[in-house]
Amino acid sequence: MTKTQQFSLQEYLAEQVKVVDRALDEWVPVETVAPESIHRAMRYSLFAGGKRIRPILAIAAGRAIREDTVGIENAACALELIHTYSLIHDDLPAMDNDDLRRGRPTCHKVFGDALAVLAGDALLTLAFEVLSRLPGVAAERKIRLVEELSRASGTVGGMIAGQVHDIEGERQTPTAMLLESIHRAKTGALLRASVRMGAIYAGASTAELASLSEYGEHAGLAFQIVDDVLDVEESSEALGKTAGKDQAQQKITFPAVYGLERSRQMAEDEREAAHAALALFGDRAGRLRQIADFIVKRKA
Repeated sequence: MTKTQQFSLQEYLAEQVKVVDRALDEWVPVETVAPESIHRAMRYSLFAGGKRIRPILAIAAGRAIREDTVGIENAACALELIHTYSLIHDDLPAMDNDDLRRGRPTCHKVFGDALAVLAGDALLTLAFEVLSRLPGVAAERKIRLVEELSRASGTVGGMIAGQVHDIEGERQTPTAMLLESIHRAKTGALLRASVRMGAIYAGASTAELASLSEYGEHAGLAFQIVDDVLDVEESSEALGKTAGKDQAQQKITFPAVYGLERSRQMAEDEREAAHAALALFGDRAGRLRQIADFIVKRKA
């Protein structure tokens, strides 16, 4: 058992959130740096809470490769910057038009549409600055990290592709094919990239990277299935965002295609497949297995 595995999952997650938040605080300009308004908007959304699942997955994957991976939280920050930018833009009136995120008013509700757009743009831009300036990391590895994050965030099988499919899929007949095209890209690509970036940072072998990629695909799909189920079952207060929004906007979701019961079983199947993908690592991947369990069993 490694030193970090001596703590419960809840203790581990809480500690890793602190690690990630400290690193984010170092990278993001403080509110007193001009122009103050944009930095207030960026930090408002970035430090509004959140589980930090993507950066924690990157850290856990890196440490499954090498326990003493120093500075990996800096690379992991880039994932949270991209994720938060996507949430700000998702909530805009032209997109999902939501008023609540992470338990408080969305960025555009507080700062206006224009500043919210710019705050998202700024977080996106900063993510790649962070990767380009990673201390003590060889240039070739930085390039691989930039490539991984940009592809996972982009238009060919990446997050933006999934968002486009999601918008264009509204009020269409829900089908399994359309559902997969949305969620493997919109949510799955960045979650898969999270473990891959952690592995790349830590110097994973080809076999190790392949195993972690498979884990990321299954964990990412499980995450989205559970997200869709929770949107139906939980309250806005519990979720920290507007519940029932998917159904109201006639979005294509797992419950819409498969029903709640089948969706829950699919999430469990993905959890088991994520565990199986980690066989190569033995006990070194204990935290990754626990995170897969957390993803499926969470209530918010």
